[in-house]
Amino acid sequence: MTMQTDMRDPLEHGDNPPPSETVLTAGRSKPMRKSALYTRRFMRNKPAVGGLVIFVLLALFAVVGPVFQKYDHIELDFLALSDPPSAEHWFGTNNSGNDLYAMVVVGLQRSLMIAVLVSIGTTVISALVGATAAYFGGWYERGALAVIHFLMAVPTFLIIAMISNDSGGDWRMITIILILTNWFIAARTIWTLSLSLREREYIQAARYMGVSGFRIVLRHMIPNIGSLLVINFTLGVVSAVMLETGLSFLGFGVKLPDVSLGSLIGTGSGIITSAPWMFYFPAGALTLLTVSMALVADGLRDALDPTSAAGGRA
Repeated sequence: MTMQTDMRDPLEHGDNPPPSETVLTAGRSKPMRKSALYTRRFMRNKPAVGGLVIFVLLALFAVVGPVFQKYDHIELDFLALSDPPSAEHWFGTNNSGNDLYAMVVVGLQRSLMIAVLVSIGTTVISALVGATAAYFGGWYERGALAVIHFLMAVPTFLIIAMISNDSGGDWRMITIILILTNWFIAARTIWTLSLSLREREYIQAARYMGVSGFRIVLRHMIPNIGSLLVINFTLGVVSAVMLETGLSFLGFGVKLPDVSLGSLIGTGSGIITSAPWMFYFPAGALTLLTVSMALVADGLRDALDPTSAAGGRA
């Protein structure tokens, strides 16, 4: 007795297809990529989108602003000392006759450059140190954690202030100093997260296949904590801006003839009653920069976190 297989098409005969077939027949479109999913979730967060727009406008102002300035930031106008905003000097001048518009543009450029470079440097170092310490373990892990815990116990701000004071106000030296003294907190977090990753099946399979340890860290461990690194980078921009501003405000950061938002705020705070425009314009640029990046970081956290409901349903 031969058995005949029923080859009927369930859709033609009115039968209900199994769930797997429903997915295959109804879902004719391609699966949504992760990048598209994250973008959709991020765009649903209105404050985050607003923060991104503000940050883009600030970046454009820093890039395109020099095209519209009438004076260089070190050029003196002796006929306009401590003048309020006018058609000639849009943001006014300081007590030496420097055009405040040009100084804010240069200060925003410098603060953005320092913040982005510091955030990139600290993210890369913390990812490498934290992930390699978790993967290799042993004496390397103990040594890395000892250095991290020692740096966490040291008053970092005082060390930065003492070292940067001898740098002559060079923004490049300040950037290097901030990178070398601000990577360890993120490295501690990445090490904790990477401890669970090193026991995953794909890590064990790569090890048994003879893949080198450093290649495993770069190709398998770090990409799987990419969402954390993106958020750390965004928050790192905010913390770097605030740290550089604090140093420059206290006189340990960027110094003349170079300027930053912190140095402009430090100068303007002393004469806020007699020349308030010297304080409010750089302070406004700094506030917009930090608030916009904080909103973007919050939106990225909600978009990249699969358990978050803030971004809505995809």
